[in-house]
Amino acid sequence: MRLNVNIVICLFLCAEVLGIQSLQQVPWLPCMLVDELVKFNDEGHAETQYQHRNAGLQFGHPGDSALNPNAITFLVTGSKVDMRKYIEGAVVEHQLQCEIRRYSTEGIQMRWPGLGAQDHDIWFTSTLRHTDGHFVITSFLRHTPATPTPGQADYRNWPAIADREMLTTSTAMLVFTRTPSVWVGLMKQPSLHCQFDVDHKAVDLTVEWRLQRRGERTTLFSHSRRSGQREGGGVELKGIGRGDASLTLPLTKQSSEGTYVCLVSVPPLFGSHEIALHIMEPPRVSLNVDSVISLVETEKQKVVCEAEGYYPLDVEMEWFREPSGGGGGLLPEKLDTVLYSSHRHHQDGTYSLSAFFLLHASLHDSGSKYFCRVSHSSLRMPIRKSFTLIVTARAANKRKPY
Repeated sequence: MRLNVNIVICLFLCAEVLGIQSLQQVPWLPCMLVDELVKFNDEGHAETQYQHRNAGLQFGHPGDSALNPNAITFLVTGSKVDMRKYIEGAVVEHQLQCEIRRYSTEGIQMRWPGLGAQDHDIWFTSTLRHTDGHFVITSFLRHTPATPTPGQADYRNWPAIADREMLTTSTAMLVFTRTPSVWVGLMKQPSLHCQFDVDHKAVDLTVEWRLQRRGERTTLFSHSRRSGQREGGGVELKGIGRGDASLTLPLTKQSSEGTYVCLVSVPPLFGSHEIALHIMEPPRVSLNVDSVISLVETEKQKVVCEAEGYYPLDVEMEWFREPSGGGGGLLPEKLDTVLYSSHRHHQDGTYSLSAFFLLHASLHDSGSKYFCRVSHSSLRMPIRKSFTLIVTARAANKRKPY
């Protein structure tokens, strides 16, 4: 047992030392099987409990021994569809999450057209996620049980899986995106990545894109290989022939924000990925004064900091004063006399806001630096705009001789 565990650890360490990027030479990936236990209550309604069980994907050949005998092993055998070739730049232990679930064909009873498929096959999905959001890949694993499951294999009739069982599978189809979340500005043309692979030349293939926004669902594109029908645009048909169903959007506006769903179906399998598109437009910040203000003591000046053209609404504006000479290491003083305008909503969907105060010229403040700091979700660092105050003494009134 200890020897097998050490072999698995060695495989990961050797892969990291050799700088393997695609993971195609790594034969085992740790996973979590999210199993379903369905019970029916007194009213006849199904209640589902989810059990998280240790499992792993092992890449090899039929008859291979389990590399980790203490976990449920999904032995992924030879297929033209290999999920590992789509995984780039991920460190197994820290940046890759693997989740396996049972998959129901929702009553569709048909033999998969791929090589070696049987009428009584059962299905699982394997989802690999990069922890930093670089990709999500969902693979459909086909397993032929030694004993056919009576009836349709679904949540009412899942075959039991033992804690250390090995299930020999083959990857029949996968759907993959490198853009699970997209942040983009206004008037851009982003491409939403969606790729798929099938273990045979799928005649009955359908590709769709939908937009979900505020409870409404809109079909943006639809193509059926069997019928040749096509609706909408943004996806190249030649790309679909290569397994690329990426969608290019028209110039973005505020209403472009939402959840885009790429759907790829080869019955009885239906794969999809949701891609969240966020509109982010940084503010343009300006002051109504020059970098140096020269005033005579007791004079007053209205100073305005303007943040314009930002989206979304969450902006923070603050004014600070830093005494002459840096204040001897003290932190800048936040002004508490600042007033704010109301948010102004522009026709393009962006917002503007003003933060202002009345500056009272005092000799004590001469040489001080005042700065406006603007924070927004589109900015990695706040924007600062500043000016320096120079105050001169008011000339004394000379007494006229009698």
